[in-house]
Amino acid sequence: MSKIWQGHVIDGTRFVVPASGVTPRHVLCAVGVGLDPDVISRVVEEAGAGDFTLDEFQREPDPRMREAFDAAVASRRITGVDEFGDDDWAAVDAHDSVAYVLSPPISQATGLDVSRRALAVTAALLTNGATAVKNESSGVACGRERWLALASEAAAAENVDDLAGALVQAWVVPVIDDGEVYYSCGMHLLGEADVELAPGRTAAPEPELLLEWVTTMEVAGYYLLTEQPDHGVQNGEGFRITPDASRWIMNRVECERFEDDDFFHNPYGYWRLTPAARGPQRRARLKRRNPRTTLGTRRKR
Repeated sequence: MSKIWQGHVIDGTRFVVPASGVTPRHVLCAVGVGLDPDVISRVVEEAGAGDFTLDEFQREPDPRMREAFDAAVASRRITGVDEFGDDDWAAVDAHDSVAYVLSPPISQATGLDVSRRALAVTAALLTNGATAVKNESSGVACGRERWLALASEAAAAENVDDLAGALVQAWVVPVIDDGEVYYSCGMHLLGEADVELAPGRTAAPEPELLLEWVTTMEVAGYYLLTEQPDHGVQNGEGFRITPDASRWIMNRVECERFEDDDFFHNPYGYWRLTPAARGPQRRARLKRRNPRTTLGTRRKR
């Protein structure tokens, strides 16, 4: 059982103070042929409004890239979206230079804005020499056209719902199965806790039930970003995606599967969903070195 979250909730708000002093950041890994570090530095600074920097540059191919991109693409295969094509794989295999780009620290108040700019930086990299990009901080990768489409969608967003939709698709791994629970990864980059669903059973679920669980996690994630009340979610609150769907109980727990200086660590923890007890209920109030990482798993403080 995961440990109860150790941070502090600021009274009357959805904002929290994590026990860890580590702040999330985007770390973008861009590969290409003959990349120019001066050009990369310039476009990163321009697209990132001066807050993104070229952190490391390597003038030789990295033999780990094929495996790392494969793991990053596979992490979201459950969504059914084909995010990497033959041209994208050819670009990874042909690279002879690597650039690592670092975002400014991300707070709950700045998560959506920094992550929108991270998409703008990604698009700028791909239109100025880079041929493939992945995110070291959540272990995701999209193909070139998919990145560009998401960046355009985020730039054109007129409300928080549209913006959150683009950013979740860009930066969050929606569902990972560790054999006991299902969990998301990447919500820390948007300033929120990830979602963890503990069904209380280890046998493989029927496809319809798995789809319900996946949908429940995705809806819960969007709820946290766009609809939760100003005072935040309270431990013990109920959640269901439709009036007839299964009811779950939400409790915030620590992120213990990643060390607090790991890029994937979420200092805001997880909202853990567990099955509600059967019987009359009140109405729901809510309508390790990782192969996905090549820079390493230690985050700068």
